[in-house]
Amino acid sequence: MQEFQTFYQENLGLIYRYVYSKVGNREEAEDLTSQIFMKAVRGVDTERGSQSIQKWLFQVARTTIADYWRAHYRVSVNSLEELLEAGWEGPADEEPAVMDGKPEDRVQRILQALPEHYREVLTCRFLLNLSIHDTAMRMNLTEANVKVLQFRALKRAADLEYVIVGTK
Repeated sequence: MQEFQTFYQENLGLIYRYVYSKVGNREEAEDLTSQIFMKAVRGVDTERGSQSIQKWLFQVARTTIADYWRAHYRVSVNSLEELLEAGWEGPADEEPAVMDGKPEDRVQRILQALPEHYREVLTCRFLLNLSIHDTAMRMNLTEANVKVLQFRALKRAADLEYVIVGTK
């Protein structure tokens, strides 16, 4: 028990920061971190070395976060107000991006930096205002694939925005 308590204290900050970077919400990160350590208490193999246990703990964290997002996306969120009411705090980065140039130019720079399939899904969904269904038909994909592609494209675009805006 004492060994696990020491292990917990040594890894709590690491796991919390990792989880927070993936969910972007303090309360959710705290809840998920608690769940991860509860799973760890039940399933830890004390015969392993501390490095091996730490790797296993991060795997538990990854699967717990994946389960969280799977459950989260089963619930439909229809508006920004609902997201905010649910506790979403926006991007996890503390520093606001420096706004330079016209928004249209920034959008074009970000789109050009994306892989073609990401660029196409974002163009269909947001510039052409196509529905998920119409985008799927146009790209010859399933609606589920379009949703995943859109999520990944938006995440990549958000990451690129800080790089691109910071260089201009």
